[in-house]
Amino acid sequence: MNTKEIMDVALNLAGLEEAPADSGIQVEGENIKKVLIGVDMETPEILLGRELGVDLVISHHPNSDEARIDFHKVMDVQVDKMVEYGVPINKAQKALAKRKAEVALNTHVANYDRASSAARLLKIPFMNIHLPADIIGEKIVQKYLDDFTGDKPKATCQDIVDALREMDIYRNAVAGPIIRVGSESSYAGKVIVLFAGGTNGGTDVFKSYFEAGVGTIVCMHVPDGVRKAVAEQNIGNVIVAGHMASDSIGLNKIIEALEEKGLEVQKMAGIL
Repeated sequence: MNTKEIMDVALNLAGLEEAPADSGIQVEGENIKKVLIGVDMETPEILLGRELGVDLVISHHPNSDEARIDFHKVMDVQVDKMVEYGVPINKAQKALAKRKAEVALNTHVANYDRASSAARLLKIPFMNIHLPADIIGEKIVQKYLDDFTGDKPKATCQDIVDALREMDIYRNAVAGPIIRVGSESSYAGKVIVLFAGGTNGGTDVFKSYFEAGVGTIVCMHVPDGVRKAVAEQNIGNVIVAGHMASDSIGLNKIIEALEEKGLEVQKMAGIL
């Protein structure tokens, strides 16, 4: 397989027609048989890949070239998600604008050439797959929780945490599901899983979901400022499922698909 074909596997699983702005092939490669993949793969991991004799290193998080600088562009998918859950499209766009601008400002100053230049010098194919894996994981966990809460209108936040911990990926995680806003006895209400969309949408996005009728947001991580603001709003709950475990769900599906195509895949750097 080549790097484009590997990217296509991920895109097909996620239902995407083209690579999003936060995913890309930094160093192309052909005749790939052995892959090293992790959540965060930079120069040390690329060097390790050379020592292990791999044909390709795949990072989940975008840390190189356009995938890093243009990272904020994929956040627009959060508008579609908000609209799906009842937020007016104009309100959704404005709710996301502040956080999107912050992300664009922060990534613009990044050393985007660090990892990709190392891969080029070492002549090791290098790519990253971000949004596709997050979409896959989000769909899996959303369906799981929809099935769990379907006949439990009074499910609590603790019930949601317990349900997540029934999944192997969360049960075995060092940093697993935890209630960040709300209490064990807080009714969960309508539960939404927010894994895809680049990064956390911020206080205004969370508030828009709650005002549209969502009771509990399940996310990978939440900044402390957002946590405090949501707690002060006192209209919804936030459960952090765990970053590495949540990322691993979609990545493992992609790994399984690559293995089915005959590739040898070694996972590390956060993939459970």
